[in-house]
Amino acid sequence: MAKVKVGYVDGFVLVVPKKNLDAYRKMARGGEKLWRKHGALDYKECWGDDLNPKWVTLTFPKMTKMKPSEIVVFSYIGYKSKAHRDKVNKLVMSDPSMNDPKYKKMKMPFDMKRMAYGGFKVIVGA
Repeated sequence: MAKVKVGYVDGFVLVVPKKNLDAYRKMARGGEKLWRKHGALDYKECWGDDLNPKWVTLTFPKMTKMKPSEIVVFSYIGYKSKAHRDKVNKLVMSDPSMNDPKYKKMKMPFDMKRMAYGGFKVIVGA
């Protein structure tokens, strides 16, 4: 069976308080399960590890105004195309689990106002 290539990604950069890392990981695992169930090809959640290289002017900690009590998270979800992304996201948003009262009451383990998001066409590695 041929592997379907990722041609489009949704990318995210956010900061999570270190005290909320377990809650974030739990939420992220649920997100991966849900997005893959509806057709996402790839789903990655990555915690910052080497964030202050000397050869770059703007680091993720500076860009996000990260506090010592926080960690930067970089994540992405891969799709065949933008149209595929739109279809998957529509299915995710209409999934019955999204209306589960326990999720509606859940407090996000990070500040949504400090999250950056964008959709990107893959130009290398597709």
